[in-house]
Amino acid sequence: MSLDPLVRAPSADADVLLRRVHVLDPRAGIDAPHDVLVRDGLIAAIGEPGGLQPTGEQTEEIDGTGLHLFPGFVDPHVHLRTPGQEHKEDLETGTRSAAAGGYCAVVAMPNTSPVVDSSSLLGSLRDLASRLARVPVGFTAAITRGLEGTHLTEMAELRQAGAVGFTDDGRPVTDAGVLRKALQYQRLCGGVIALHEEDPSLSAGGAMREGSVSARLGIAGVPWLSEATMVARDAEIAGYEDGRMHFQHLSCVASVDALRAGKARGFRVSGEASPHHLLLTHDDVRDLDTSMKMNPPLGFEEDRQALIDAVRDGTIETIATDHAPHARHEKELPFEQAPMGTTGLESAFAAVYSGLVRPGVLSLATVVDRLIGGAALMELPTPTVAVGARANLCLVDLEREWTVGEDGYESKSSNCCFHGRRVHGRVLLTLADGSVAYRERHFAVHAA
Repeated sequence: MSLDPLVRAPSADADVLLRRVHVLDPRAGIDAPHDVLVRDGLIAAIGEPGGLQPTGEQTEEIDGTGLHLFPGFVDPHVHLRTPGQEHKEDLETGTRSAAAGGYCAVVAMPNTSPVVDSSSLLGSLRDLASRLARVPVGFTAAITRGLEGTHLTEMAELRQAGAVGFTDDGRPVTDAGVLRKALQYQRLCGGVIALHEEDPSLSAGGAMREGSVSARLGIAGVPWLSEATMVARDAEIAGYEDGRMHFQHLSCVASVDALRAGKARGFRVSGEASPHHLLLTHDDVRDLDTSMKMNPPLGFEEDRQALIDAVRDGTIETIATDHAPHARHEKELPFEQAPMGTTGLESAFAAVYSGLVRPGVLSLATVVDRLIGGAALMELPTPTVAVGARANLCLVDLEREWTVGEDGYESKSSNCCFHGRRVHGRVLLTLADGSVAYRERHFAVHAA
């Protein structure tokens, strides 16, 4: 691919001196207090606490005492709803929401209206992002035309036009022959094949996970078998073709087992888990809150534990939000009729930190590593706290307690499954590609 895979709107390079901040970059092996100097958008120096000086009057000094500085997060799976559904989200609000969550880059899905399955549409999106995006955005293109699952898109042409990968997200590629051919093209043109795994013959009509809760509520369920059988089948195809395949939003024990087995056999497969599947189960659907309706649906407690174990041991390499905005009137429908999906960019870190790190289930280093892990999976540069690197950083107050949604959202939509939840860990500042992309309001007032 000849084009830069990530696009953003022009913004002034930052000059910032973060003093006495605790730097945690698991991949760089840094976990200690430091001063970090950003000059002209680059990390110019990392020094002992209190040891660095500003390089000019324009340098903003921030006292980082008691705060943590991480590499900026990278989400390989978001829905920015452009083109066609800008009443739910657009490139400006979606990337603003990402910046508020500590993300320095995101990858958008192609299941828009129309579907991103042509180089001309992809080019127009990249052009729009070059004027509106607050953080760098990469765009995926569809595997099949119109997401119909029958005819492949012009993958090589799309790759040349800037597609970071290919997915029919929202729909599975049910035809094994079509998927096999896609992998053959993928080997030639590059990029990742990312799959939404679901067998429609098993899931059709379901609105939540099939089990005791769905039976009690009298709602048609989706069996875990729908996802797991497709993961197992497609891992075999990936291994046979030596193709690069990524499994999106895994949600059950059997899918994790299939991913782990594929890796053990040397297949080039990877997987992601979402904050909601790591923290919630089908028991959270008992009140029929439509913000708890997503695809794949929330699983059982044993599924949640299997996903946590896989994140811990690295079988699952990244935590991805599957940020899926919906208009309020759509989510106010009865549960069976409401669309599937939850937003998550602004709450992901705090929800996972509060639910899994503070109780001692996962280490903070593991969570930070998985939140930046999406970059490498999409063949994008991995953010790092290193001298000479572009500043892709997020500053977080781990002790700050807040309520999700209490100040509204940067996103146009509010269908967050963690809405109203008390959490710890507030993103105060995000630097993306060398520029200040987000500054929390309270922090901005007190830092001025």
